[in-house]
Amino acid sequence: MTEGSRPSSSIRPGFARADWNERYAQKELVWTAEPNRLFASEVGGLKPGRALDLACGEGRNAVWLAARGWQVTGVDFSDVAIAKAGELAASRGVHVEWVVADVLEHDPGRRAFDLVAVLYLQLPRDELARALRRAAEAVAPGGTLFVLGHDTTNLEHGHGGPKDASVLFTPEDVVPELGDLVVERAEKVRRTVALEDGEATAIDALVKAHRER
Repeated sequence: MTEGSRPSSSIRPGFARADWNERYAQKELVWTAEPNRLFASEVGGLKPGRALDLACGEGRNAVWLAARGWQVTGVDFSDVAIAKAGELAASRGVHVEWVVADVLEHDPGRRAFDLVAVLYLQLPRDELARALRRAAEAVAPGGTLFVLGHDTTNLEHGHGGPKDASVLFTPEDVVPELGDLVVERAEKVRRTVALEDGEATAIDALVKAHRER
């Protein structure tokens, strides 16, 4: 399914491919060049293998993995983001396979990756479920799936993230889509967000699972 054929409900105003391209076109990185700290802490001890970063954006997590010996594929529907990701990888002296594709259309293959990362992919519930099922299917025997996103409770009790409840989710929303993966963690996590005038707290949904060998 391409963005053009999606129902209009799945494309929030300001979040179409063209909008993301415009956002990513600014000179500086929209996010930082460093990996998500929670992601890094949770997967840093894994033995490097093949990794898939879905909705990779400017590639900070994919590049971090590649620098640690992973063979990485990064997928995002923004060609501008992928171009910046390529520049980041080059600046760090690492290779990543970059793919410009809608995660709802891209087929990564079954049981092909030792690590599959889905970070802050905020889609309407039915589309997120499809993306998660495909992500779970891509996990190889012994491999890990890591999902992190803005939790539903963040809308009222946390800082930042989408203000549209239909694209927020909880750990309990993720787990049923993981098939035969074994869930290791499924919980809400809080993180500190630095502001110009202090700090705030954001609430994320975290799910970590693996496929038995």
